[in-house]
Amino acid sequence: MGILKQLIFLANSRKLSGRCIAGKEIASDDVAKWVRPVSARKNEEVSEYERQYPDGSDPKVLDIIDIPLLKPHRRGHQTENWLLDPDYYWEKRGEMSWDDLGRIVDPIGPLWDNSSSTWNGKSDRITAGLTASLTDSLRLIYVDRATLSVFAPGRDFGNLKRRVQARFQHLSHEYRLWITDPVYEKRYLQRPDQDYELGECYLTISIGEPMNDGSCYKLVAAIIERNIGHQTL
Repeated sequence: MGILKQLIFLANSRKLSGRCIAGKEIASDDVAKWVRPVSARKNEEVSEYERQYPDGSDPKVLDIIDIPLLKPHRRGHQTENWLLDPDYYWEKRGEMSWDDLGRIVDPIGPLWDNSSSTWNGKSDRITAGLTASLTDSLRLIYVDRATLSVFAPGRDFGNLKRRVQARFQHLSHEYRLWITDPVYEKRYLQRPDQDYELGECYLTISIGEPMNDGSCYKLVAAIIERNIGHQTL
């Protein structure tokens, strides 16, 4: 085993055939620093085998976990990446409460660059010319309300596949970002197409890897509501 880091688990989001994992480490100076454990595979997604507890169960958001890591593994703007050690189980040490999340939220500021939007999104991408200037890719923010919209964005073109989008205000700016939190995706895809209102919540926002057009997309990797447990699938 290389390096053992204890993380507050803040994202277990969908990525290809695995997951994109992220959490915050409480360092000795009491500053919570982002860590994204990644695999050695080409797309760095974390498999079920690599992220499981000794009893085979999957970690859930707000778990406090000891995770064995090997070394920093920065990839472009994803400066938080660390290569995980696949030979060891992850160990749960506790759970963080909603009331404690405020002390690890990121400093209030814009969600990177807000100048570019897709057809269905709003300030949801960072164009290729700006991605090189990024120095981080994860944020934990608080919002007093959010809307989850369930719809098929490609319906007019014959694609009936439905998705879940988060719509919220942050620093008086509107965002419409796709959700990759698998728990909330499953929960809301079971419901009819319409808008659903959430109360106050914390959101983990992640910037994905560059797509074919060179742009990077902002995603809601986790939703944490007050008094609502974030269960595994």
